[in-house]
Amino acid sequence: MLADKAEPPNEVRKTVTSIATSVEMTMRRFEKLARFLALSALAASVISVAAPCAAQEEGGVDAPTSPDTGNGPNTGDGRGSLFAPSSWLVLNTPVQKRVALKLYGFYIGAMDVPVVQLDLPIRTTKFLTITPSYMYYSVPASGLNKLPAQPGHFTDSYEEQQFRIDGTAGFAFGKFEVSVRNMYVRRFRPTPANGIGRYRGRIAVAYPLAVHGHTLKPFASYEAFYERIGGWNRHRLWSGVTLPVNKRVAVQPSFLWETSDGSRNIHYLLLGLIVNTR
Repeated sequence: MLADKAEPPNEVRKTVTSIATSVEMTMRRFEKLARFLALSALAASVISVAAPCAAQEEGGVDAPTSPDTGNGPNTGDGRGSLFAPSSWLVLNTPVQKRVALKLYGFYIGAMDVPVVQLDLPIRTTKFLTITPSYMYYSVPASGLNKLPAQPGHFTDSYEEQQFRIDGTAGFAFGKFEVSVRNMYVRRFRPTPANGIGRYRGRIAVAYPLAVHGHTLKPFASYEAFYERIGGWNRHRLWSGVTLPVNKRVAVQPSFLWETSDGSRNIHYLLLGLIVNTR
């Protein structure tokens, strides 16, 4: 890069800032709407006579949450949002008729974060899947410094291990596939931080579309996070589409918006590869 590269005119910077602000306001409106729809769908799933369907995990890999930066509630946008182009790969291997093994690899380019995740989905009934899982990720100091609303001064990397278990119920409303997931996470954090529990609740909707002999599946989801210290401190909106390549391989481009107390909002631009070994 040339050292004397010209700076963009003030008008351009003002335009970019205005667009970013508009996007943030729009996503916050979507978040409020998603909360209302999530509560409505949870109630509907209890009282409706909709036909149960196999619980599904639309949205592919579970993007890791950014670590706590210790800044408390976010009091302003500060440096604005962080864009994080990311890629992931999942290998899905059936173990038994109702049991599978899923191995995930995930990389967040903006923060140089590698993630490893192992899931063991167990389909207990036609509409309910129980999944114990394990996740490990590591964030270098350079990545941590990008997360706070104000510039950070971290010098050490951050590592976290998570043991999780969730139950996902799936229902069909016509062609719409609705899944509701409730997850408990036990976070093992480096000292001096203590281990802490987390609840995650998510609702997802998918709709299969037949196009030239292939079935595309657009999806959207909303997820809220709760911890004893901090309360409801993180929210996500996720949307994308699963595109089959052949019977065993699919690709999944998607966009995920995350807002978290004490951290910058993160815009994940995701590209995933799904490989079924059988």
